[in-house]
Amino acid sequence: MVGAIFWNYLSVVFSWIAETISVERWEGTLEYTFMAPIRRSSQLLGSVLYAMVYGLVHTAVIFIALVLFFPELDFVNANPATAVVFVLLGSFSFVGIGMIAAILPLLYVERGAQMTFVLQSCLLLVSGVYYSVEILPEWMQVLSRLSPATYVLDGVRAGLIYGTPVNELLHDVWPLLVMGVVLIPFGLWAFSQAERYAKRTGKLKRVG
Repeated sequence: MVGAIFWNYLSVVFSWIAETISVERWEGTLEYTFMAPIRRSSQLLGSVLYAMVYGLVHTAVIFIALVLFFPELDFVNANPATAVVFVLLGSFSFVGIGMIAAILPLLYVERGAQMTFVLQSCLLLVSGVYYSVEILPEWMQVLSRLSPATYVLDGVRAGLIYGTPVNELLHDVWPLLVMGVVLIPFGLWAFSQAERYAKRTGKLKRVG
């Protein structure tokens, strides 16, 4: 249950950022957006902020409804601070991945949205959302260590189920910090390179 709820938040953040290009393309506003006199980083980070706020509200509503409909759920020993810290840290990592994924619908007009869905499904498969990572084959367990969702869900579960404080979960904190620091600047740089290529080759058109 915890995995499903908090994966919902991460997937909302990822999907909104990754699919913004597809939405604007089909609305016919993509070219105008890219011609606007504004830094691309400001535009992307604005979308990121909206995605995070929307994801938090969406997930909070689901979580509250779940607690109300299932009063037998026991969160007496929960440590909400741990869950909040891991959700925030994981958000930055997923923001970077979302920016990188947004390149796909920018460069591949017809297949880009489906490719972002495949990437999201791969993250879901290896991150231990509905099952423990330990039951996966060894090579998939290695891949799970590359997914920020793995560390987020481990930390959130430890905080809500066992009441574990953040200082006892530093082995899950530092990978998220490293991923956030690396992925966001790389995502901005990669998207800017893809944008230049798309403008040069005429891929901003709705039909490619």
